Amino acid sequence: MLKLINISKTFNEGTADEKRAVENLNLTVEDGDFITIIGSNGAGKSTLFNIIAGNILTDSGSIILDGKDITFEKEHVRSRKIGRLFQDPMSGTCPDLTIEENLSLAYLQSQGRALFSRISRKDRNIIKDKLALLDMGLEDRMNSPMSTLSGGQRQAITLLMATISKPQLLLLDEHTAALDPATADKVLSLTRKIVEENHITTLMITHNMHQALEMGNRTLMMKDGNIVFDCKGEERNNYTVNDLLSRFKENTGSEIDNDRMLLD
Repeated sequence: MLKLINISKTFNEGTADEKRAVENLNLTVEDGDFITIIGSNGAGKSTLFNIIAGNILTDSGSIILDGKDITFEKEHVRSRKIGRLFQDPMSGTCPDLTIEENLSLAYLQSQGRALFSRISRKDRNIIKDKLALLDMGLEDRMNSPMSTLSGGQRQAITLLMATISKPQLLLLDEHTAALDPATADKVLSLTRKIVEENHITTLMITHNMHQALEMGNRTLMMKDGNIVFDCKGEERNNYTVNDLLSRFKENTGSEIDNDRMLLD
């Protein structure tokens, strides 16, 4: 379970460029939750993820993960229990290393072994079997450099790397936004399968309001650094995109001003 208590973050405080990105945000994520998060640009979504992952420190408040206070824990320490995917398929992997080498690094870390340890034949077979689950034929291309793969293939492998150790928490930061629609659907299907089979607690930022209702079991809407709407269960199951737009206006007094979200 993840608990965020009175989280606040301001950038360039005391200057003309001061920006309050997150303000007194509170959120409880139950074990096994798959939460989709939507909001306009500047709503604080990515800042929230950076705070959870330890990429930036919060100005105030606490972060509790599975009963442990990780508020001041270093990013590299949190990465052992928090997996993360970014929008850019080029992030998260080493382009000059092969598929096998990239996955080996993630696998060795998950086993608590030195990153450049020699992997055994058994390790290699485990990695190959996991690759086969992607159903992309990549298990037969383990010696191919990552740089030779398509964006969708790279993102699928990054997803596998982020979940190979079954993290306590998975952060998906618009991880299909840079992919063409068919490839995005494939990666989303893989995401749903891996998350459900491994019961991984997940937060997913998306600009696509249909995805926000179709994926997971709970949807949050953010504006001005806080959560303005939170729905789950039967209420969420009956919602349409127009319902989300109406609730956003009702709760904030303003329309969503992100054309990408409205047109997708």
